[in-house]
Amino acid sequence: MDARFGGQAIGDRFFMFTNYEAPNGKIVEVDLKNPEMKNWRTIVPETKATLNGMSLAGGRIFASYLEDVVTRIRMFDDKGKQLREITFPTLGSASGINGRWKEDEAFYSFSSYGQLATIYRYQVSTGKQEVWARINVPVRSEEIETKQIFYTSKDGTRIPMFLVYKKGLKLDGNRPTLLYGYGGFNSSLTPGFSATAAFLAEQGGVYAVANLRGGGEYGEAWHKAGMFERKQNVFDDFIAASEWLIKNKYTNPSRLAISGGSNGGLLVGAALTQRPDLYQAVICSYPLLDMLRYQRFLVARFWVPEYGSAEDPKQFEYIRRYSPYHNVKKGTKYPAVMFITGDADTRVDPLHARKMAALLQASTASDRPILLHYDTKAGHSGGTPVNKQIEDLTDSMSFLMWQLGMLNN
Repeated sequence: MDARFGGQAIGDRFFMFTNYEAPNGKIVEVDLKNPEMKNWRTIVPETKATLNGMSLAGGRIFASYLEDVVTRIRMFDDKGKQLREITFPTLGSASGINGRWKEDEAFYSFSSYGQLATIYRYQVSTGKQEVWARINVPVRSEEIETKQIFYTSKDGTRIPMFLVYKKGLKLDGNRPTLLYGYGGFNSSLTPGFSATAAFLAEQGGVYAVANLRGGGEYGEAWHKAGMFERKQNVFDDFIAASEWLIKNKYTNPSRLAISGGSNGGLLVGAALTQRPDLYQAVICSYPLLDMLRYQRFLVARFWVPEYGSAEDPKQFEYIRRYSPYHNVKKGTKYPAVMFITGDADTRVDPLHARKMAALLQASTASDRPILLHYDTKAGHSGGTPVNKQIEDLTDSMSFLMWQLGMLNN
């Protein structure tokens, strides 16, 4: 049976989350004395929002949903009647509720782009909640605002985007702005603490995250809309986000940077070759850039079900149209670019970044730098020590601040 199941038992009653015959998820009650499927009773039916899970505490059922890319936790009684929804301090992501069925207190963790993970104590009977524990770091979360907007992509599709900035930001069309995206492999970019976002906000800049097609924010249909011959939708969504930021006076092309890694490196590689006029700077990390040959190196053949392969003549045509390496045009004024890769990358072969850096250096007509940040001992699969992570982030942010004119602030 191709479905997910999970739940908790209270006496002879088993409350179960499942996506069986309900792609977005539902909660059913199973009588353990008569557990046959025909006796299952749906108590929380499927909705348009995706049900990620459920838990039991204080005699109540808590259902955790992903709705427009943010967490919603709704509380139901044991018959399925909704009683209330938990309120959060800002847009963000929360863990499921944890507690005991016969006790009135429960706990959950919440984070957002400007707020580190914070544990809250929740009183089930009244809805009262308070901070139980938080990490003590020098980030002024109360001064950082997280906003969600929706914009229209090239084909009319409605795309969500998060904006993070310091409260009271003046929209003068000149804010240094970093736009981040991924758009692939059914991966959802949900809000969570970002040191980069907090730093840019404190410096008077804007951090933006576009929830592009190809991700999992709205289920498998959203994912499929950014696969194979529809991959250009992902790039169109990202370019439209850039244009929205400019049109709505957050920034302008001389103060707009983009960043992405792995599949996101392909994304920003496509954006810089298709619309070099939109960007001042690009950070392109561990990227796939030669899409006509990518499947020949390391583990990339496992990604053919996402992109297709140029070895198939029909797929060759659409891959060739967007492959960043094959769309570099000599004499074009390209933005400043920092490619990041390393010898220890066992997933995306560093040859992509090396050859693209060389080609852009030989082809660009602008005086903006094309750099290759190359590490002989690191890759993109994590595992680097904290001091190395700090060093790498410092290099990236220094590059952005240099290119976006922030060093004089």
